[in-house]
Amino acid sequence: MINQSYLEKLLNGAPVEWKTLGEVCSVGVGQAPNSNELGEYSFVNAGTSPSGYLSEYNTESNTITTPSRGQGGIGYVGYQNNKFWCGPLCYRIRSTSDNLLTRFLYHIMSKNTIKIIELANMTGVPALNRKELIGFVIPLPPLAVQAEIVRMLDSFTELTAELTAELTARKKQYTYYRDQLLTFEQGQVEWKALGEVGNVRMCKRILKEQTLSEGEIPFYKIGTFGKIPDAYISRKLFEEFKAKYNYPKLGEILISASGTIGRTVIFDGRDSYFQDSNIVWVENDERLVLNKYLFYFYQIAKWGVAEGGTIQRLYNENLRKLQIPIPPLAEQTRIVAILDKFEALTNSISEGLPREIELRKQQYEYYRELLLTFPSDTKNSQQC
Repeated sequence: MINQSYLEKLLNGAPVEWKTLGEVCSVGVGQAPNSNELGEYSFVNAGTSPSGYLSEYNTESNTITTPSRGQGGIGYVGYQNNKFWCGPLCYRIRSTSDNLLTRFLYHIMSKNTIKIIELANMTGVPALNRKELIGFVIPLPPLAVQAEIVRMLDSFTELTAELTAELTARKKQYTYYRDQLLTFEQGQVEWKALGEVGNVRMCKRILKEQTLSEGEIPFYKIGTFGKIPDAYISRKLFEEFKAKYNYPKLGEILISASGTIGRTVIFDGRDSYFQDSNIVWVENDERLVLNKYLFYFYQIAKWGVAEGGTIQRLYNENLRKLQIPIPPLAEQTRIVAILDKFEALTNSISEGLPREIELRKQQYEYYRELLLTFPSDTKNSQQC
């Protein structure tokens, strides 16, 4: 159980009231925009990000939003500190009580997203009814306590926002230097077709009836490539196919040939298997081209994608024809070393800014729990 001594000191014996949203807030649904003319005001509707930007607004700043319908959005709580357009699939919530700070309410609701989801009807398209939402019970400590809690929690969110802005700037910087380092004038370096660098390989086809819902060897399909697997194959089948057929070597670059074309994963050598034709790799000679150099070049490659029906596909022949610049190995090593530093800073979850942002988020959530877990009110079964 969380130690509440700090919160108890803040309260200093003062009572905490419990009210429903409907008692202390206005809760309304937005409306469809009058026009789609682009402008400066964010269009907040279903989902967790703005659906665009419009030239007009229908809601003032200092407002809480939460989607009313749709997959993936129910339970998400946003705080709008600028004028915006609230769409028809979103609730807008503002304090109407002198005893409730809207920003305090935002932190309370963001702490209780799971409980908000539990209020929704999940049959068919998930929907959060206004009747359920206005019955949501929240704590009302004294205003001075609310203001102090907001000050403390906002200090964490502001730091996270600053780090996120810095990360965005670093990613732009990374993109600039990557493009500069991998752009060569004609005649400056040798160019070769990827098919001259190495052979395109893929794993042996795995049939659906050969897959398992649980198991020891992950089987990555195009939908789970670079993510969490949802299928497995037996150890026996893996060892047999690995011995008989093509299998990637540690460090080789796996490429998605369907779905998100050109998405790459550096093979980490762990026992796993990959969907044939949808996930391929080039078995290159590192005495000519470094794997890591290919990894970075693939990020800017102009893939020759075949259009057909509703599915785009990168065929082996297109992959073989891809022209790549090949500087000397010493220059490849230098380029890789520079880009590795940017990669760690902008994408690594174990170091750099992403790790720092994740730590600040965890810190915010810890203190949010500590500061917003108020003494129970047994009269309210839906309390936060």
